[in-house]
Amino acid sequence: MDRNYGRARRLHRTAGVMLAFFTSLSLNGKAQAMLPRAWKTGEMVPASAARSANRAWPGSLLGSRSASDTAALPDAPLPQTGEDASNGAIEGGVSQGSASVAGTVADTTGAALPGAKIILLGEDGAGSLTQFSNAAGAFTFAYIPSGRWRVIVTAQGFEPFRSATFQLVPHQTYSLSNIRLAVASASAQVTVYPTEVIAARQIKAEEKQRVLGIVPNFYVSYIPDAAPLTSRQKLSLAAHDTLDWTSFVGVSAAAGIEQANNSFAGYGQGAAGYAKRWAAQFGNGRFNDFFSHYVFASLLHQDPRYFYQGTGTRKSRLLHALSSAFVARGDNGKNMPNYSYLLGTMCSGALSNAYYPQANRGANLVFTNAAIGIAGRAGAAVLQEFLGKRLTSHAPKN
Repeated sequence: MDRNYGRARRLHRTAGVMLAFFTSLSLNGKAQAMLPRAWKTGEMVPASAARSANRAWPGSLLGSRSASDTAALPDAPLPQTGEDASNGAIEGGVSQGSASVAGTVADTTGAALPGAKIILLGEDGAGSLTQFSNAAGAFTFAYIPSGRWRVIVTAQGFEPFRSATFQLVPHQTYSLSNIRLAVASASAQVTVYPTEVIAARQIKAEEKQRVLGIVPNFYVSYIPDAAPLTSRQKLSLAAHDTLDWTSFVGVSAAAGIEQANNSFAGYGQGAAGYAKRWAAQFGNGRFNDFFSHYVFASLLHQDPRYFYQGTGTRKSRLLHALSSAFVARGDNGKNMPNYSYLLGTMCSGALSNAYYPQANRGANLVFTNAAIGIAGRAGAAVLQEFLGKRLTSHAPKN
């Protein structure tokens, strides 16, 4: 009887174990059906999710999973942004791989360059990745697929860096630890104009110069190293000066004074005498200007202008002004005897023998007119040196 009782207890115990076993299988199937798909396919399961599931389903129902098994599954990584991102901005659909590219950016002295822009550029349509160096000048591109790549580094104020193309293989770490950026060289755009163009601009400025805003002051250059004039420019400047409206006013006034003084009496009086004196005065000035400022200035390659000194002692400035009647600047920039003005004055004086009264003709007339012209040039230069610039409109400030 005791033996039968013992058999009954063992049978009851076995039936209970089997019932618990099949119940566990049934519940495990339901629990597994409620788990996310990623858990059932064997993918990585976050530890936090696994702990939640264990709390919801007792270990006897989900099986005997140990704490060490659960802890082996780390939490899923959060998306990285900003400086935490390993690869920065992605362009061109770069696929993930197992290689990496790392390096540091510094200047030529070895100082780190933070904020430098680094572009990892793939060939054959592999796309590109962009990021910026950190405070230590370092950068890292992770999970790069194999292939041919190159690195371009740029930073404000520095010359760009371009690496040679390199080949990446799986699980390789390619290092660019010696990137040195040189300071960008300063560049300036210089436009070179022909001498003739520069001279034309200077003449245009000179033709705006007028004493008291009225009397032409075209033949004074306030630029010490002014560009030389071409022959055509010398003719143009002479025509603008000698045919200016103020020349006609001056000729009319001079003829009136000669008429009043009965100078060159052979011309007579009245309207006819005044007209002859007016024509003689006009011819003297025009012939002198064209011969001195154009004809001989072009043939002898001399500059007909007076070059304002403006600095130095009064004595040096006075000598500079007086000598301008005898010393001219050549088109080559060197000083030489003022042959053009001396010859021009002599030729215009000789030509005046053709229209002055018979009693006044001869060598005396030639040298008289020449002397008057030379003295007038020297006196005008002195006035220009000490007063002219103050009274001249449109004269340069410096």
